[in-house]
Amino acid sequence: MTGAALREPARLFDVAGKVAIVTGASGAFGRACAIALGALGAKLLLASGDRAGAEAVAQEVRAVGGAVAVVARRPDSAEDAALILGAALEAHGRADILVVASGMNKVARIESLAEGDWQGVMDANVRGAWLMAKALGPYFVANRVRGKVVFLSSVRGRLGNAYGYSAYCTAKGATDALTRVLATEWGPHGICVNAIAPTVFRSKLTAWMFGDDDAAKAARARSVSRTPLGRLGEPEDLIGMLIYLVSRASDFCTGQVMYVDGGYTAA
Repeated sequence: MTGAALREPARLFDVAGKVAIVTGASGAFGRACAIALGALGAKLLLASGDRAGAEAVAQEVRAVGGAVAVVARRPDSAEDAALILGAALEAHGRADILVVASGMNKVARIESLAEGDWQGVMDANVRGAWLMAKALGPYFVANRVRGKVVFLSSVRGRLGNAYGYSAYCTAKGATDALTRVLATEWGPHGICVNAIAPTVFRSKLTAWMFGDDDAAKAARARSVSRTPLGRLGEPEDLIGMLIYLVSRASDFCTGQVMYVDGGYTAA
């Protein structure tokens, strides 16, 4: 007997009617996630400290037919995370998907990196993800939601960097560990937790690398020279993996860091 997944495999990727919370929604990855999921019929709650930026993304979501609400909050505290979840429940009545797309970097060699800057990178990349997971996990379990959680990691969670990434590499390594431990904690409840780890892709964080000055050209050349596909990434490159990870197609995939890096980690 042929199962439904073999007869109609495209249905595995159906997210219509699912409710997705996207933090860092005004950033490059958050924006791409929101528009793509909205176009596929998911309902969105966009969370960002940049209300104007999030509202602009919401307009793009509506333009592709998506239902979307906005909350001008970052998950800086447990109260913020609870408010973000509450806004999704108020707007759409439930929550099924969490995409943590927020993050930041402070580039400086360790001897000149201020402790406060190091802590800021850790908070933005790890603490916010942990707080959102802490808010969503009990909701998923209590309501028997087979939730999907996707964190934004980086190849820098696996690889070092000689150009002032002691905070960022540490933070993304912690993101990878958080992915694995939550997958093991929540697996018995059918909740899948995974991370997407790109190499350099076009965003506010990396805008300087796409410039025309000598430092940008040198940094870009270093990355491209060891990337088998021969280019840097675009936000759209991450969307196929996102759709897989938030849909039924990935129901037997959890605790994984999925490298979408043009082969960077294979080189």
